[in-house]
Amino acid sequence: MKAVQVVGYGKPLRMAEVAAPEVTGPHDVIVRIGGAGVCRTDLHILEGQWAEKSGVTLPYTIGHENAGWVHAVGSAVTNVAEGDKVIVHPLITCGLCRPCRSGDDVHCEQSAFPGIDTAGGYAEYLRTSARSVVRIGDSLEPADVAALADAGLTAYHAAAKAARKLRPGDRCVVIGAGGLGHIGIQVLKAMTAAELIVVDRNPDAVQLALAIGADHGVVAGGQHVEEVLESTGGQGAETVIDFVGEGGATRDGVAMLRRAGDYHVVGYGENIDIPTIDIISTEINFIGNLVGSYNDLCELMVLAAQGRVRLHTTKYPLDRFQDALDDLADGRIRGRAILIP
Repeated sequence: MKAVQVVGYGKPLRMAEVAAPEVTGPHDVIVRIGGAGVCRTDLHILEGQWAEKSGVTLPYTIGHENAGWVHAVGSAVTNVAEGDKVIVHPLITCGLCRPCRSGDDVHCEQSAFPGIDTAGGYAEYLRTSARSVVRIGDSLEPADVAALADAGLTAYHAAAKAARKLRPGDRCVVIGAGGLGHIGIQVLKAMTAAELIVVDRNPDAVQLALAIGADHGVVAGGQHVEEVLESTGGQGAETVIDFVGEGGATRDGVAMLRRAGDYHVVGYGENIDIPTIDIISTEINFIGNLVGSYNDLCELMVLAAQGRVRLHTTKYPLDRFQDALDDLADGRIRGRAILIP
């Protein structure tokens, strides 16, 4: 089968012909890929940021946002059958460790992460587990929802966590209305009555945010912190969700946060630099967000089937993988890029 592989850090990806995955275990599920999301993490992989953490042997196939059709199943698989449309949770989990038993399978002690530390979905087929596939409704197509498997799931996890504390009348600042942010905005609108203030450098992204439910849009042009503070009566927002995490976003985001507020870190790339005395004197909270659980993905697919969360996508055939990565790196993608084999 065709697969797009990392052959070296700092080097371009390469299309290769590799053996298609086969069922080797009773809980294996082989998915014929219908869409694979192109994520900024893929750019970080190529830069070598994940090399030490993943410990993967090169070459290997990347792609961790996947959806498609069940092609083959192991002998013990009962939750899906050949031909079912599915979205793939990004982790393969054991189901036996304490986090898995607690429903916190994103922290599984024995997990594998296709596209990060094993073969991913920039290919025609992917091997995953029965614990990782969620059937999707007839109204949804794999290429339209693939990026919900990670970008959407990550955004849902952070937005749902924030929504548990947000009350009517509260303000929530969303930094970044791109691939993750535009999903998070829709989730927040579906789950909370809080006032949403979206900040982005790109005026088009701000307009998209307003079109999908943001109450206020602020273009980050140098005075955006002051604009947010003015709109919150000088106090700042109860919650800030940072989908950027680089380029000074964390500095600005902390300045937009009110006393005893929650700062959700989703995007990454820089350090948070704040004196500890400022943290204790204001009692602000910093909250990390990884991807969500299997149950989070099931809940997100309910919102997608209801039409309350929609992905804005640009689709590319698999052999144009480099164009998709270049467009993402250069900021030409509004929403998410999807590769289609």
